[in-house]
Amino acid sequence: MTSGGGGDARAGSGTVPGADEGKPAGETPKRRPGRRPGLVDTRGEILTAAREVFAAKGFDKATIRGIAREAKVDPALVHHYFASKEGVFVAAMELPADPSQVVPLLLDGPREECGERLTRFVLTMVSDPERRSPVMALVRTAMTNERTAVMMREFMFEAVLGKVGAAFGVPPLRMEAAFSQLFGVVLVRHVLQLEPLASVDLEELVKLVAPTIQRYIDGT
Repeated sequence: MTSGGGGDARAGSGTVPGADEGKPAGETPKRRPGRRPGLVDTRGEILTAAREVFAAKGFDKATIRGIAREAKVDPALVHHYFASKEGVFVAAMELPADPSQVVPLLLDGPREECGERLTRFVLTMVSDPERRSPVMALVRTAMTNERTAVMMREFMFEAVLGKVGAAFGVPPLRMEAAFSQLFGVVLVRHVLQLEPLASVDLEELVKLVAPTIQRYIDGT
């Protein structure tokens, strides 16, 4: 028979064994911000929410906090999976290139060669059918959907063209004119498939187009 003084000293103390000191019995500890428990596809839910937020507000006015609110997750989770708003956009729209990698590539060299780097990057990227497909799908949607068009314009300038232009001291108008020239080449080469532009060798096309892109950048 066990004596009354030999029992658990915590019995009747109003605390649960293993609980934090000072917490009343039955009180549920607050969940720390982080990954959701269970098998919830948190990343997929964030991407679904991001598409809705970008479609409703555009790229410029969308925020990490707003995307997290729509997905019902902590903003730290959005940063964990995608690092930045640009990263979320790239993943949500299934784009083939991330500005965090593209911008340093375009800035890696003298301003006098920026036109060639920009031309080579764009034309090389869209020469791969798998990478070209999501881009062209967005372009087609943007042609008939104003919200998509606004979203893409804001993304291209804020995430890529604006940063490159600011680093090299190129006015926004010149950067946009340079990109519009490349955009036209892409459409003629891969949508209209006008010959001989559609089948010309990539290197030959870069050599042909890059000087014109550089003139836009230089303003000459």
